[in-house]
Amino acid sequence: MRLLVTGGAGFIGSNFTRMALKNKPDWEVTVLDKLTYAGRRENLEDLETDPRFTFVLGDICDEKAVSQAMEGCDTVVNFAAETHVDRSIDDASSFVRTDIEGVRVLLEEFRKEKRQLFLQISTDEVYGSVEQGNSLETDQLAPRSPYAASKAGGELLAMSYWTTYGVPVTVTRASNNYGPFQYPEKLIPLFITNAMTGEPLPLYGDGLNRRDWLFVEDNCNALIMVVEKSEPGRIYNIGAGQEYNNREVTSSIPEITGADKSLVRYIEDRPGHDRRYALNVSLIEKEIGWKASTGFGEGLRKTVDWYSRNSVWWQKVKSGEFREYYLSMYHDRLTNSRESK
Repeated sequence: MRLLVTGGAGFIGSNFTRMALKNKPDWEVTVLDKLTYAGRRENLEDLETDPRFTFVLGDICDEKAVSQAMEGCDTVVNFAAETHVDRSIDDASSFVRTDIEGVRVLLEEFRKEKRQLFLQISTDEVYGSVEQGNSLETDQLAPRSPYAASKAGGELLAMSYWTTYGVPVTVTRASNNYGPFQYPEKLIPLFITNAMTGEPLPLYGDGLNRRDWLFVEDNCNALIMVVEKSEPGRIYNIGAGQEYNNREVTSSIPEITGADKSLVRYIEDRPGHDRRYALNVSLIEKEIGWKASTGFGEGLRKTVDWYSRNSVWWQKVKSGEFREYYLSMYHDRLTNSRESK
């Protein structure tokens, strides 16, 4: 099998590429990545000598780049996306461009030839805030942030190509991923690295927003199985069934890193902050035979260990553009913050 993995230099994409090449000796992988702030070539440096791996620098919105990268590939796994809710609130334009128009460009190139599968990677955030119960794949979509809306638009467009043109499309909607190589704008890597340098852990609102936390390697295992086993036109939730609120997650990080708990600071909440996401994963368990195997405590310890051993990686990441972004997001909020009780 020859795969095109778009966004393969990002967090989940690089983990998926590494796992696919390790576990599937008959697979070849071409990565197409624009290398924006969160996509980093060094995330794939251990694969550079593998003859089954090819890297193409390019944007999924660029038809020529997509055509070049997709040549000879029978499966596309589309991770390429703008993904950070906070950034989408400040400026939605890049999210609409990449998460919707980029999907259209990929689908148009994909359908020029008979190919095996177009796997669109989506998110549980398309369901909106779920106060009670667990979201089913058949539930109505109700995205509440520009990011979630752009991801919903991308997957709806992908599924329309299945209905209209017969393009073999499958969609996955995963819960909150965490683990190695995650860009430190997200809660867990930001708080781990801040704890390691004695900086505040800026916790939004009352800290009681709940998420289902999924270790990235479990998600990648699910995606590999979906590539191998799924039928076109299907949508699969991928979750670990491990719900914790942000206050619980945050309190675990000083315990594991040895940092002072007084670093936790409650700050002004972000607009439209969804209270809870939760997924019903019975469909992927039944049809694909997948189930998460990493407990949250184990996964968090593995993640802290990786950031501890790869301080050069994240210290480089957290300089320059990231530092400017961090100060713009948190300086005023931290000035008016309150300590954890």
